[in-house]
Amino acid sequence: MAGDDAGWRPGSNEPNCPLVAVVMAGGTGTRLYPASRADRPKQFLSFGESDAGDDTEERSSLLRDTVERVGFADEIYVSTAAEHADRVAEAVPEADVLVEPEAKDTGPALAYAAHRARTEIGECVLLCVPSDHLVAGDFETTARTAVRAAVETEGLVTFGVEPTRPATGYGYIEPRPGENDGEYARIEQFREKPDESTARRFVEEGFYWNAGLFAWTPEALLREAQDSPLAPLVAALEEGDPERGFREVESVSVDYAVLERADEAYVVLADFEWDDVGSWDAMERVVESDADGNAIFGDALAIDAADNVVAADENTHVSVVGVEGLVVASYGDRVLVAPKDDAQRVREVVAELREQDRF
Repeated sequence: MAGDDAGWRPGSNEPNCPLVAVVMAGGTGTRLYPASRADRPKQFLSFGESDAGDDTEERSSLLRDTVERVGFADEIYVSTAAEHADRVAEAVPEADVLVEPEAKDTGPALAYAAHRARTEIGECVLLCVPSDHLVAGDFETTARTAVRAAVETEGLVTFGVEPTRPATGYGYIEPRPGENDGEYARIEQFREKPDESTARRFVEEGFYWNAGLFAWTPEALLREAQDSPLAPLVAALEEGDPERGFREVESVSVDYAVLERADEAYVVLADFEWDDVGSWDAMERVVESDADGNAIFGDALAIDAADNVVAADENTHVSVVGVEGLVVASYGDRVLVAPKDDAQRVREVVAELREQDRF
């Protein structure tokens, strides 16, 4: 779909075609183990101040919040793995469920979703959002700006978040110089997760965090994917054999497979608060800490302790005494204890447990 062909709705600057939200819910959130596990992925959990229990998906969840956030879309798809399809359908019955043939990261998942949307809906524009991020504020305004940019440029649009700190756990987006004062800017380049000194420089130079939210037309994504590691999948989708296509490609993010290689890539500055809640140390940004800097979820007690993240499900009480800078998380029959500075290394635990078929 070209921008000129799509046109604009009479009397508005909205695209004259359906807006389709694609909610990505195929991951697990391994860095939040043991709260997040194979049978209880992160997107089905809630991380409020008082409800960190196992059954929080029945009351609220990151997935539920995400689908409500994109409720202004004309259609909503949730892309997920086969083992989670029934739970997704129950949690968000207003959305259509797309079952990914295999779990192979966001690149194959979003190419598949784009092809399905084009086949089932026709001319449309896609808003692609993760199911497990926290967003506060006016999401819709930025989202509609990104959608307009996707139609106008016929390119790939990502959301950039203005950094609040020199974070080393996020990728960064460098806008092209002189183009960051309009509704959107062409992307000069994507930057990988930096070390701390490089992150400080990125912040000083006006780079954005890469939030992993996107807007594009199906044609734009599939066009760019044809000249990428996803090319075998695109060919197989056109031939009606998505299962073969998934077998022929590796697990790869859409950022690496397509966006970082695209000539027509743009960034829209997000006008809302955002956090990917990617690891336990991020939790101290989610809830208000006590006077000693302890972020506590669920039934937990801290005595003579400071700057800890302590989390427990509704069936467990956790007490910490005389410790500092730890993550202590107890969910079900699993307990995790780690220095907060090593929170990212939880993925190593998950990798080992998967090798033992115990995740």
